[in-house]
Amino acid sequence: MKRLLLILLAVCAGFAAAPHRAAADTCGIPEKGTIWVDFADGSVPFWQTFARPGVIAAAANFIYPPQLRALGARTVYFDLNFRLRVGTPLEPYDPAVVINRANRLYSTAAMSSGCTQPVIAENELNGANLVTPWTANNAAYRRNVLIYMQTLSALGARPVILVPSAPYIGDEAGDWWRQLSQYAEVVRESYFAAPGIAKQGPIEGSRTLRNLFRKRVAEFTSAGLPASKLGLMLGFQTTRGSGGREGAARNSWLEVTKLQALAAKQVAGEVGLRSVWSWGWAAWSTGERDPDKPIAACVYLWARNPSLCNGPSAAGKGFNTSLTEGQLVLPAGTRCTLYGRPVTESTISSLTPVTGNPDVAFTAAFARAVTSLQVKLRPKQLTDAERAVVAGRFRGSFARYRAALAKAHASPGSARGIIGDELRRLAIESGFRVAGPTAMEVNEYYETYGATRARLVATKTAAPWLGMRKRGFALESMAPPQLFTLAGGGGWHSIRTMRGTYQVRALDSPVSLGALPLGVARPAIVNALKELARSDRYEAWLLARERVLDEQAVCRRDAQPEVGVVELTDYLPFLAAE
Repeated sequence: MKRLLLILLAVCAGFAAAPHRAAADTCGIPEKGTIWVDFADGSVPFWQTFARPGVIAAAANFIYPPQLRALGARTVYFDLNFRLRVGTPLEPYDPAVVINRANRLYSTAAMSSGCTQPVIAENELNGANLVTPWTANNAAYRRNVLIYMQTLSALGARPVILVPSAPYIGDEAGDWWRQLSQYAEVVRESYFAAPGIAKQGPIEGSRTLRNLFRKRVAEFTSAGLPASKLGLMLGFQTTRGSGGREGAARNSWLEVTKLQALAAKQVAGEVGLRSVWSWGWAAWSTGERDPDKPIAACVYLWARNPSLCNGPSAAGKGFNTSLTEGQLVLPAGTRCTLYGRPVTESTISSLTPVTGNPDVAFTAAFARAVTSLQVKLRPKQLTDAERAVVAGRFRGSFARYRAALAKAHASPGSARGIIGDELRRLAIESGFRVAGPTAMEVNEYYETYGATRARLVATKTAAPWLGMRKRGFALESMAPPQLFTLAGGGGWHSIRTMRGTYQVRALDSPVSLGALPLGVARPAIVNALKELARSDRYEAWLLARERVLDEQAVCRRDAQPEVGVVELTDYLPFLAAE
């Protein structure tokens, strides 16, 4: 008890010694918003790249921080030896030692930074992923970390602790992390191999990075830590196996460097991160003495703010200078873009009442974008097809047509969209060649669908529902419904369909398919089975295209659509093409 009292008195002494916050100097580091910090002490051969206005440089001791500030940069203090302040999970220090060393480091950091409220970054927490119950030594180590951060904070510093691995936040560990965030900011190190991202390209690679950074942030926000107390550290190491360049070609690495900055900027804005740090610029070993590092540093600065460095000039020929490719730069009211073609919020919202599910509507809208890349429609085609639906299904009454749409919770605009889907489907299916059915398949169809009505008709032009012939039996399941209301033995009649207008004459009354001899019915059955085969081919084609193009779609918050085939005509069967 006496020992604990001495420790508490030492902490209180530190509190009393601290200058009042209102009168303290904050080193010019903004207290709100996202700050970008770059490691740039004397171990970075090109530290001058970061010595400019608009940059916050991380360095230690007393040589380089004043030089960085003299050239216009702001500075924070970077302590590479956190283990010498608090010990390790295996060998924690005495708490009195921790308090003493916190006081000493504060004094050093304040003098180095030239202010009384320095930002002090501690590298790094040991055993972040250790599960509870903790060993006695690890519990003492974690207690030391809190004491150290509390002491620095009480003295006026703004502590930051780097975390190299996924934190364990269950049980009392979550309480520890929440308590830590009251005194220090938490920065999650986020390293990866550049070649893998480069291989994905700017669209998929950017999405991978953004999702990685969101995941790193969520590790802590899921435990209740506010994003305003969190940061990310990006790595630009070049030693193999450390996560960084990993042997990537020069332009590939520079591309990934650019994408890292843009991804971090996007996520920081989304969640309100406190900080983004860069690391790996130093040349402590042979593997880190990479001649391309100064160029990567310039590209990194340029990507986050073009006024900080001329990245394109430094990178030279072959560098992709686009700051928008693969980024979440979407027009207002747009959920996704696919090679410039929008998937709009209005399209999704118009289909949601029809499907009853916004995710299904999203899938249908994305499929529409996919098929629109394949088939371009003219406005007149949509108008003619809609009039054909009204003529064939509603006897020319637009009032009855609109009433049917309202009953299905569909607007005229969403109906026209579905008609367009059908027209594109027909165009795509027409390009599929399918094998004829077997005798067994023909017999099975004949026996199964014997009740289906069939009618012998003639046309002036070859019709798809006659197998591209001008005479034959049309089946009710795939022919225009008007065929079965024509007066028998009459003259020619114009029948409007989505595929066009046909001159048709009925040669006999409708009969059931099963009433016809199989030999007579066979051509109609073969045509029906081939149409079904084309439909199956279309679904397989659409799924495959969606899987490929889903990776190339740029969607808000990277919420990609589920891949699937949504039969919107199941909800509005009267819009199905015949």
